[in-house]
Amino acid sequence: MTHSSTDQPARGASGAVVPVLAFAGIVVAVMQTLLVPVIKDLPQLLGTSPSNATWVLTSTLLSGAVATPIMGRLGDLYGKRRMLIFSLSVMVAGALLSALTNDLLAMIAGRSLQGFAMGAIPLGIGLMRDMLPREKLGSAMALMSSSIGVGGGLALPGAALIAQHADWHALFYGAAGLGVLAIVLTLLVVPESPARAEGTFDVLGAIGLSVGLVLFLLPITKGSDWGWTSGTTLGLFGAAAVVLVLWGVMELRLKAPLVDLRTTARPAVLFTNLASIMVGVSFYVVSLVLPQLLQLPKATGYGLGQSMVTAGLLVAPLGLTMMLTAPVYARLSAKYGPKFTLILGMLIIAIGYGSGLVLMSAAWQSLVIAVLLGAGIGLAYSSLPALIIGAVPASETGAANGLNTLMRSIGTSVSSAVIGMVLANTANNVNGVAIPTMHGFRVSFMIATGAVVLGMVLAFFLPRTRPAAGPQLRASSEEDANLEHAEEVLRGFRGRVLSAAGTPVARANVTLIDRRGRQAGATLSAEDGTYALTVPTQGAYVLAARATGHGPLASSATHAGDDRPVDLDLALPGQAVSV
Repeated sequence: MTHSSTDQPARGASGAVVPVLAFAGIVVAVMQTLLVPVIKDLPQLLGTSPSNATWVLTSTLLSGAVATPIMGRLGDLYGKRRMLIFSLSVMVAGALLSALTNDLLAMIAGRSLQGFAMGAIPLGIGLMRDMLPREKLGSAMALMSSSIGVGGGLALPGAALIAQHADWHALFYGAAGLGVLAIVLTLLVVPESPARAEGTFDVLGAIGLSVGLVLFLLPITKGSDWGWTSGTTLGLFGAAAVVLVLWGVMELRLKAPLVDLRTTARPAVLFTNLASIMVGVSFYVVSLVLPQLLQLPKATGYGLGQSMVTAGLLVAPLGLTMMLTAPVYARLSAKYGPKFTLILGMLIIAIGYGSGLVLMSAAWQSLVIAVLLGAGIGLAYSSLPALIIGAVPASETGAANGLNTLMRSIGTSVSSAVIGMVLANTANNVNGVAIPTMHGFRVSFMIATGAVVLGMVLAFFLPRTRPAAGPQLRASSEEDANLEHAEEVLRGFRGRVLSAAGTPVARANVTLIDRRGRQAGATLSAEDGTYALTVPTQGAYVLAARATGHGPLASSATHAGDDRPVDLDLALPGQAVSV
């Protein structure tokens, strides 16, 4: 019997898949920055205090952090496309709820539902990994990963324009419309991935992680309002530590945990995630500082006196440059590896913030800073999923990239809290209004520079990546040349998928199953039928292969665990019987 899902990856080569998934990522990112232009007006718009109004932004951040690893794991288990559509649908429902209310609690509920869609980023990356040929995967993942910044950069001027000329609820109607368009395009263009992880969903683990994250992120985002040494702030940090430690102990004992902490502890994953936090910190600082500097009146002596829309347009190149770096990243990464591009990206970010310390006296200088930071953040963000995917089994890519996206969210939350505190503590009080100072802006840029330098140090500890760590990132045109030297680079199985007549079978699904019956890896054969799969440990495995128009095959094989490949051609039987 042939499942329809086995046919679908062949359609996955459609050139429209990548832009549609990237568009979904951009729509999700738009949600994050939708209200930035009206932040200062929220208390009046909702008839509440400034500290209560910040919950409209905090709720989105918290729900996004909670949803990201959970949706990644659900996608691995039940289908990434299915979960992508679900998360976008929840986002649309949240946008419509927010559009129809002026009530604070209803707005917070709607914004929480919108934040839930952050899981779309790792799901999109996972779909690309499962469907795209090797030569297209690098730039596609780079574009998807950069979509967070692209959406944020493009949303600022667009949202400012709407907020300046229409009722602010129109922002949510527009966002809901974008969400519906993303759902329709996904249904029409993106096929479901046949790759599935073994096991069940860890409900208790999801609850534990959600509670721990909320307890941790809540005092970070609200600490400046409550006081960093207040009983509430310190109590929540303490409770978060207890919950997350107990959650970690429980996850280590489960056969199918929400997050495989042993995989997370591998140097390639651990240092990538730690560096991700620093990239997240550096990304958000520019979004907090530049729009304020540009909009402050010239009477302050340092403000640049630009309108809300002009300020948004001057910051927009941040997102556009991130998008343009995706193909550049693919070429650099193919030649030097994602570790090199991550370090290079962070070096450019450091140069951008360093130059920003002196380039703050004219509007055009903000444009220079935005372009430099966009290029650096684009390279750094693009490197992260490739580093993660090269270090985890194929069945865990959704959950692992979800955790990595979470690390960036934590960096963003920390950045938001720390920079908010710095700007508040250095502000001048003019007629009861707190006006940020140039000193506060410079301190914020220095913090961002320090964070990204620390990220560079962490990135140097990443293991040197070898082609075997991510054979899916190698261009198929290099395949034959590299196979000659695979003894030196591949710890796993390699060979060709052949038909009963001995001809190569392209885009066959090849799955590696360990002795416990769990999926340990998956790939698609290249145009010449070649495949390559790494093994996590030595031992006995089953390689299952299937392709449209052929019968399925399961072949037993053993790997000694050394760095030499096992050559194994997979000959598929004749025509399968379709039902």
